Amino acid sequence: MHSSHWTPQTSQTVTVSCDAAHSEGVKWAVSAAGSAFLMLCVLGIMVSGDSIVAEADLSFWGWRTARKSGLTWLGANRAFKSFSAAPLSSSVPQSTVQSYLEGVSTGLEQLRSAVQEVQSVCQDMGAARWALLDCADRFQDLQQMRALMAEHVQLASVVQVLPQLFSVHEVFSHTLQLLREQHLLEAHAELMMMEHLRDDILSQLHLRGLSNAQATVLSYFSCLQELNESLAKQLWGIVSSSLQLVREDPVLFVTAIRIIEREEKIDDTLLLDATFLPPGRPKGWRQKFYNVLQETITAAHFNAIRMDAEGPGLARHLAALQRDIVSELRVVKDLMVQCVPAHYNILSVCTATYHRALSGHLQDILREDLDKQALFLLLEWVLRMYPSPEVMGHPDLLPEVDVSSLGPLISPELVDQTERKYVEKVKASVLEWMQRTLEVEFKEWFREEEPEMDHQGFFQSALPVIVVQMLSENIQVASLITDSLQQKVYNMALEELEAFLGRLREVLVQCGKEHQKDRTVPKHYVPYLLAMLNNNLALSSSIPSLHPNASCREVPASLLAALDKIQKKACQLLLEELLLDLQPLYVQLPSRKWLSGSQLVNSMCEVIDKYTKEFSHVRKPAFTVLLMESELLVASQYLRALMQKKMVCKSKEERGQLCDRLLQDATQLRELFCSLGLDRSQQSLEAVFALRELICLKDPGLLSLEVLGFITKYPDVSDEHISTLLDLRGDISKDVRHVVLEMMAQNPQPLPEGYRPIFSTILVPAPELPFCLRKAKCA
Repeated sequence: MHSSHWTPQTSQTVTVSCDAAHSEGVKWAVSAAGSAFLMLCVLGIMVSGDSIVAEADLSFWGWRTARKSGLTWLGANRAFKSFSAAPLSSSVPQSTVQSYLEGVSTGLEQLRSAVQEVQSVCQDMGAARWALLDCADRFQDLQQMRALMAEHVQLASVVQVLPQLFSVHEVFSHTLQLLREQHLLEAHAELMMMEHLRDDILSQLHLRGLSNAQATVLSYFSCLQELNESLAKQLWGIVSSSLQLVREDPVLFVTAIRIIEREEKIDDTLLLDATFLPPGRPKGWRQKFYNVLQETITAAHFNAIRMDAEGPGLARHLAALQRDIVSELRVVKDLMVQCVPAHYNILSVCTATYHRALSGHLQDILREDLDKQALFLLLEWVLRMYPSPEVMGHPDLLPEVDVSSLGPLISPELVDQTERKYVEKVKASVLEWMQRTLEVEFKEWFREEEPEMDHQGFFQSALPVIVVQMLSENIQVASLITDSLQQKVYNMALEELEAFLGRLREVLVQCGKEHQKDRTVPKHYVPYLLAMLNNNLALSSSIPSLHPNASCREVPASLLAALDKIQKKACQLLLEELLLDLQPLYVQLPSRKWLSGSQLVNSMCEVIDKYTKEFSHVRKPAFTVLLMESELLVASQYLRALMQKKMVCKSKEERGQLCDRLLQDATQLRELFCSLGLDRSQQSLEAVFALRELICLKDPGLLSLEVLGFITKYPDVSDEHISTLLDLRGDISKDVRHVVLEMMAQNPQPLPEGYRPIFSTILVPAPELPFCLRKAKCA
């Protein structure tokens, strides 16, 4: 080994190797010496010449070894001393000991030789180290050479791209020509080549921190911006005509998609390298493709000139949307999908675009002031037509197009708001029609003819049919949309019907007032009132059929109350008419002329019979009510006439004559109403028979008991009524009157449930005050 064989580049390595070799030699020597020492200790051999040398060498190596393992050396030394003091065993053969000693001697010689060689190597390595230090100045010269070499490499690279740089403008002109001729793939290849050249230069400048030079490069390559814009313009023009192109000639569309895919891959590659991003990147042409496609669809169908939002205009517009959406989605599904990469999900994108654009378009329409027909068309189209097989559920679009995944076309809140607007429009229409029907109804009252009759001979008019049919049709139409809309329309219909009945009653009242002023107008007043009762019954029976749920057809209590008010008002007007004809006859009783004959009650029966024949044109429930109310009217008016204090019986014979007259009148009237179908238990004329018993009683002393039975049967009778009846007898003393009235005061009678009052409606005339002279006390 000599220093002249080591080059400067490996000086460091050589020095380290020398040190390592020296260390390894020392370790080997120590290990060998330790082994020899242990062997001598075991044998216990002590030889004079060689032993001294061996001991000296072993002491040296033992000291070196003790530096690493003091405890081991200490234990071995003690063992050696104890063993050396022991006598040599006579059992060990001399030849064996001699053989071991020769081996140890050879090992020691080898150790000495190894140490010398290691020391020689260390000297050579030191010389090499100094030689390398002397060459340090020469390394600076090599560093400059390296920089010149790098500059040479750069200049060589620039020289290589100079032809491309000088041809940029020529390539630009050629690329423009390719774009004009619609050779888009070739034009895009040229564009990518120039962009790659520019981006490489800019990247190198960026890495070397030469930002100032980037502006010059960008200015030189400014033509790329124009090429990009021109290419993009053509691409987006192709995309905007994509639906037509894929049907006629898809080559141009496929070319545009390939260019967009190239740019998308370039964008992805550059985005992965975060050190430098060229200007204009990422282009994002795939997203731009989606945006242009969406804008094209929206502009073609949903940004048109404002159409007629009422009448057939809206219907035609919705029909056109339905036709175009299905047709174009079929083109996308069958043709465009084949021209576009699968990961574009072009069918889903187009479907979502139509859905969003249509949603916004319909919301714009709903902001207009639409009539009920337009609102109905929109609700029907949105909730029924759009998800049906006629549009998004079309068989040609399934199963790829899933309308349920798109969400509602308009929000539930907007649907509810639109339904309420529709109900308001229907309400206004119903109100108008009902008002017109009411006007026509009462206009017919003043005709010269009676109202029409049905096949059973009952008076009627078209009012209930018109009203119920109008409400029913609106409810049925609403059921074509949603159950919620049907319920809203049903609730509105009941509210409007109740309001209509209130207006009908008001008109009845006004008509009654007009008739009282002139009973000849209307000419057929009673028949039209009877027709009104039949109409009320027809309405009452038809209302349950309006309910959407056939199993739940309860009529609201407020509506039943309104119907009841109509019936009561019509009955009241009829009874008032009956009373007007009976009143002249009641004025004549009681009188002595009345006592002498039955002509007066015969006239009453004739009037009653005439009216009940008119009442027969009313259906059974209303006819029964009219008959009962007429009988109550006749009885109460008969009793009222008796209590007017027009006559006092002057003798017993006259009281008997009065009793006979009361019996004959009451019997004749009772039989009349029985013949008309009113049972005796339902008649109030029984009060006349009971009153007759009070007058016919011969013993005034028993009058208290008789009156007690009377007030028990008729608890609404008052002491004024009894006092007036006692006056009619003409033979009751003040004491008896006092006893009877006292008995009544002590026995007040509560009104039983279901009792029909008769006396509470009869007013007794106030007693006349005695005549008084001025400035004198009354008697």
